[in-house]
Amino acid sequence: MAELNTDAGGGKKKGSGKVRSKKGNNKVDLTAMVDLAFLLITFFMLTTSLSKPQSMNLGMPDKQKKDQPEKDIEVADDRTMTILLGENNKVKWYMGQFTSPLEGPEDSSYGKAGIRQPILEKVKSVPAKYGDPKKGLIVIIKLDKKTNYKNMVDILDEMAIAKVPTYAIVDLTKEEKALLDNND
Repeated sequence: MAELNTDAGGGKKKGSGKVRSKKGNNKVDLTAMVDLAFLLITFFMLTTSLSKPQSMNLGMPDKQKKDQPEKDIEVADDRTMTILLGENNKVKWYMGQFTSPLEGPEDSSYGKAGIRQPILEKVKSVPAKYGDPKKGLIVIIKLDKKTNYKNMVDILDEMAIAKVPTYAIVDLTKEEKALLDNND
């Protein structure tokens, strides 16, 4: 293991009258220290907790059997808000159906002064109109293929901030894509 040699390196020579100082030939064996260092490195690498990936909760629809027909759900137009996300941070929203909107379509932006204001307003006004907290706002988010991933995360953050009870991400129709591209 650890070894310390203290050999004088030749001793005294006879015949010379001078006394010379002994030259130290010290050798320290650090094998045990290297072993200990590797054990400590291994221990701390295995016991440390690395940063955990952050993810959003995403509710997926139940799998539908092929022999069952799709069920159409009737929802009042004044409960549905559609948000269109395009390229270059473009945001538009409207209430109701695309062909006959109750409000909009209006241009908006991301953040506190942008799309959050109409969402918060509708989250409060829709249940108040029906007098039933279960009949809340339903937001339909429609993304263009050229929409930034950051924009999608931003709009999902807005849903969490505004505490929107029900929202869905669906495909953009050709007419809605034309509406987004129209105002360049």
